[in-house]
Amino acid sequence: MKAFVFPGQGAQFTGMGKDLYENNAEARAMFEKANEILGFRITDLMFEGSAEDLKQTKVTQPAIFLHSVILAKSLGQEFRPDMVAGHSLGEFSALVAAGAMAFEDGLKLVAARAMAMQKACEINPSTMAAIIALPDEKVEEVCAGIDGVVVCANYNCPGQLVISGEVEAIDAACEQLKAAGAKRALKLPVGGGFHSPCMEPARTELAAAIEATEFHKPVCPVYQNVDALPHTDPAEIKANLVAQLTAPVRWTQTVRNMVADGATEFVELGPGKVLQGLVSKIDKAVAVSGFQ
Repeated sequence: MKAFVFPGQGAQFTGMGKDLYENNAEARAMFEKANEILGFRITDLMFEGSAEDLKQTKVTQPAIFLHSVILAKSLGQEFRPDMVAGHSLGEFSALVAAGAMAFEDGLKLVAARAMAMQKACEINPSTMAAIIALPDEKVEEVCAGIDGVVVCANYNCPGQLVISGEVEAIDAACEQLKAAGAKRALKLPVGGGFHSPCMEPARTELAAAIEATEFHKPVCPVYQNVDALPHTDPAEIKANLVAQLTAPVRWTQTVRNMVADGATEFVELGPGKVLQGLVSKIDKAVAVSGFQ
């Protein structure tokens, strides 16, 4: 069985999607529609912008979403998923690609999510840090003992976990995790503490936008970040999307569940190859490939 997976924030690069725009009329029309909806030429930033331009949350999130969704569309009959999943932001790409919502609606939600997250970062300064080579349980235990907000945010693969929360709490956790034997406890160049209680203002704001958006039953199960389980019911999908902003991304568990349910091949659609690397670390027996 074939699983298609969609990357999240951090996978962007200058020139992303340019080949699609230049060589595929349908793709070009979708990009131009996106420029119209967003009210600025995001294609200029994707194709020619600097790394700094692309790092702004309001640019990064729609850019990665567009690249992934338009790639899926450009594959035509080759895009026949038995199951899909996306990492954080990538969950929106997965849902649109699988027909759970319209392209335009997905883009509007991603833009609203980016702005809501940006605002939440300004209200409450927060950050994230990558923890390398410690068991998940040990990281959870250390975080639980820290004063202030610090939680496990991304279960990326065994031995690679990202923590998220208030700046001082993250600093304290990093010190303790290094002392506990982490190979690295490295703060990430991100705008804030995503997938933590610090995103509560964004969750409230996004909930209203998601509630007002029409969702449909997808063409295949969508494995969602919050519980790593397959979903096809529109009401459940909506609730999980809202919860996702303050809950961890359970990527390790998601890939394991997809494999347990029959996935033998994972195809990454979107910029970079991050998910291909993570999938290989989670299960060496599956085939991985990608389009970008």
